[in-house]
Amino acid sequence: MQKAGGGASPQLSLVFFDLETTGLGPSCEIVQLAAVSGGHSLNLYTIPRCQMQPGAARVTGFRVRRQRLYLHRRPVLTNSLKEVLVSFIAFLHMFGRPLLVGHNIRRFDCLVLARVLDELDLRAKFQSSVSGCLDTLPVAREMLKDHGLQSFRQENLVREVLGLSYKAHDALEDVRALQMLYSVLQPVSELVSRHTFYLENIENKPPAKAKVPCKPAGQRPLWEHFRQALKVTESTEEDRARELDT
Repeated sequence: MQKAGGGASPQLSLVFFDLETTGLGPSCEIVQLAAVSGGHSLNLYTIPRCQMQPGAARVTGFRVRRQRLYLHRRPVLTNSLKEVLVSFIAFLHMFGRPLLVGHNIRRFDCLVLARVLDELDLRAKFQSSVSGCLDTLPVAREMLKDHGLQSFRQENLVREVLGLSYKAHDALEDVRALQMLYSVLQPVSELVSRHTFYLENIENKPPAKAKVPCKPAGQRPLWEHFRQALKVTESTEEDRARELDT
């Protein structure tokens, strides 16, 4: 199991998760749900109940044709939305009420998740399966505020902190990359506690977008500062790192 680093509770397991959806609006639907904890992963697809928005389809590669879901023109196996959520809850139970971690989840993913859990009467089961939710976006902003990053999007953070590129907007690749990023940043327990929230307390109105400074010209690449911190011991993680770097 993945443990919280940097002084966080050694008993607390972490599960990283991400959604791909039909768009970015409040009524968008889930298309892909992925989660990872250590070497354990979950990756499920479902046919959305509304049309894919053109922008989302372009970015993710998902299309729905004749009640079949395609990813980059290849058909993928799907489950009903309820099956996806029940499987996700079962996956969470494997880790003993873990902390659910994701990037920008407070403003988006958890809003979508809460809505569909309510629709399918699964919110109580979900809330009993996690100890809370942690959004790594404000964590990264706080930890790296003096590094002059132009963007705190996950793709940019992985590039700047790890020196890697990866196939973003695929939920499984996103959570694998986020797990690697978190293992390097290792936020202390106080920072984790400050940015932990609970599904029943999330706000529907997103906070104002924070302004970030431009990166000074000639600044040393941030990933070089963290190179010594990235130690991948398992061969599976080494393979993933090599795949991300290609």
